[in-house]
Amino acid sequence: MIVVLIFVVCLLIGVPIAFVLGLTGLAHVAYLGDPSYYGAIINRMFAGLNSTGLLAIPFFIIAGELMNEGGITKRLFALFRELVIQIRGGLAYAVVIVSAVLAAILGSANAVSSILCKVAIPEMKEDGYPEEFSGALIASSAVLGPIIPPSTTFVYYSVLTGVSVRALFLAGIVPGILLALGFISVIFIQGKIYHLYPAPTQKFNFSRLGKAFVAAIPALLIPIIMMGGILTGIFTPTESGVVAVVASIIVGLFYKTLDLKKLPGALVRAGMVSAALLIIIAFGNIMSWTLAIAGVKQVVMTTVLAITTNKYLILLICIALMIAVGCVMDATAAMLVFIPVLTPLADLIGMDPIHFGLVYCLLITVGLVTPPVGMTLFVTSNVSGISLSKICKAVLPFAAVAMLITIALAYLPQVVMWLPTVFA
Repeated sequence: MIVVLIFVVCLLIGVPIAFVLGLTGLAHVAYLGDPSYYGAIINRMFAGLNSTGLLAIPFFIIAGELMNEGGITKRLFALFRELVIQIRGGLAYAVVIVSAVLAAILGSANAVSSILCKVAIPEMKEDGYPEEFSGALIASSAVLGPIIPPSTTFVYYSVLTGVSVRALFLAGIVPGILLALGFISVIFIQGKIYHLYPAPTQKFNFSRLGKAFVAAIPALLIPIIMMGGILTGIFTPTESGVVAVVASIIVGLFYKTLDLKKLPGALVRAGMVSAALLIIIAFGNIMSWTLAIAGVKQVVMTTVLAITTNKYLILLICIALMIAVGCVMDATAAMLVFIPVLTPLADLIGMDPIHFGLVYCLLITVGLVTPPVGMTLFVTSNVSGISLSKICKAVLPFAAVAMLITIALAYLPQVVMWLPTVFA
């Protein structure tokens, strides 16, 4: 209980999540009472980082920085805006579509949110959209980042569990599309009920659409090349991060919008973000190691089985725990601590490891936009300048739809496993 109390108090007073995990891990080592464990702490930290699969994470982050510097996002946004320019609320629909495309390149919710805030917020403000709706829409759409492949969340889950990252990428395609359609339905229904969106000021024009499409072709080729290469086996999911970086540089130079003088700054920013994630992984590995030593997963299994042996109820308990964890913890930290605890329960009820991995990643990702402490809500508020309280209120319909879709997918394995089975 002392260890749990340290964890909760550190979270509540705002200690960075990496140090929360480190301090809790050290407290747990002290509680275990074996002095020899102290000598293994540094080894456990570096062991958590010693994986080639983790190389994909910094490369995807670098790709996001280069896309932002190279103006690639603006061209994608211009194309999809032209497609829906005559529809009331068309700009909102365009945000969801662009988020899905960016998700297929960046693989990170916070990266997608940060880029869209800089590109879409000024456009939506100019067109008269309520600022709280704009912030909530961007934060929610950013959730597609860790779901539509390639995804840094799937990469790390694969590193921790040994589940095929290619299979996870395939499993994420259909849920990603369903989430995008769910967000589009929220936009449509809110528009009908509350009349939030301004009337369109321009009519659809084939000439403008054609010009926007031609301008966006190089940018559109990036996700096609990445996913095509992964599915055909030309390169691995880890190597796709390198491909994304190279493609972003080439496209930026093609557009003549990538200033090579800004390249060092982009690399430094990507390095800082990557370092923050790797520190979380290193410190979190201490805590996951001590939990394994203490036999926590056996305790959890015994407790759950004492409550029920019904596999559907056990799955519901897992879902409830993952939702709660996703609301208060960073996704990387949540995987480090709770995957070793929950994976045995999934095995117990006969859940496919790929299906469970997809559901787990979905739930902790949806937690990123679940008030009051969803991490992507903070990123969106900081980058856009929109009040966090306003975004939290406006995001509730999007978060609710995302949660319902995720829970439905947990009980419909055939939907999740369709593509992995087809490409097996």
